[in-house]
Amino acid sequence: MDVGIIIGEATPLGWERWRHICRLVERLEFNSLFRSDHFFNGTQKDAIDVYLSFVMAAEETEHIRFGPLVTPVTFREPVNVGRMAQQLDSLADGRFVMGLGVGWFPVEHEMYGLDFPPGPERYDRLEEAIALMKELWYSDSGTFEGDYYSISGTDSKPHPPAGRPPILIGGTGPRRTMRIVAEHAHEWNATPLDVDGYQAANEALNGHCEDVGRDPAGIRKSMLVFATIGPDAHHSQMANQRFWDMMAAPGSGITKDDAIAAGHGPFEGSVEELLDHCGQLRDLGLDEVVFEHFCHEDDTIPEWIAAEVKPLIEAL
Repeated sequence: MDVGIIIGEATPLGWERWRHICRLVERLEFNSLFRSDHFFNGTQKDAIDVYLSFVMAAEETEHIRFGPLVTPVTFREPVNVGRMAQQLDSLADGRFVMGLGVGWFPVEHEMYGLDFPPGPERYDRLEEAIALMKELWYSDSGTFEGDYYSISGTDSKPHPPAGRPPILIGGTGPRRTMRIVAEHAHEWNATPLDVDGYQAANEALNGHCEDVGRDPAGIRKSMLVFATIGPDAHHSQMANQRFWDMMAAPGSGITKDDAIAAGHGPFEGSVEELLDHCGQLRDLGLDEVVFEHFCHEDDTIPEWIAAEVKPLIEAL
């Protein structure tokens, strides 16, 4: 099983720290470095643009996969996302991962003046966005006419090779999300699930794959895990506090119980319990676990994970 890192909104982020994180994750030989594509989550903090930061990731690393986990279809026009994706694919020689989803945080949209349509429309928009991007990437006379998006006669170069950039779909919805994964995704990333929940989501995906005539074994499977663990009690407690400051910030109207009920609770336990959890997920087909680096002004936790935890997970 591979091990990746994601940087979210738990800690303020500036350019030099991001450069340091890129080099750190590469040096520690993690498989991937993702960023959560939010304008904010919890409380607003210093931040840097996600897509601009991926240019730096491409330049500062040579081996790791990187990309958004995930870009909501509500944030940017898909023609803009698609053009940035093909440029990043070229710059990073295929290491950029195009992570896409429907979005979930209405307060963020309201504060930034973005429409947040009802769920069914967001799923419809996501499917149209994927179809448009494929036309943009692979067609010399890209034409797409949908209910929400269109292009007419584009020849947007450089065209990436077939299958690049890989499309990652994030989410766990059994009806629409898993259908979109079955039809379009190279990779499925699940939000944190227990073993029973992951098995149920897998079964839903398998059913959709059967419907569309696709082998589910051909879809890479990863999961975001909010593991608030560290080499000692101090660092574990610091990670846990950062997690709750992000997911149930004071004044947000979201309680810890709300976050847990939505499947956004942390993993709290020993390394042995974490290994057991990952092992059960691996038995169900999980290829990669992605840990959030909550305290990214301090290298202690990723250094410890790389030395003490990652080798054990990779051996599963």
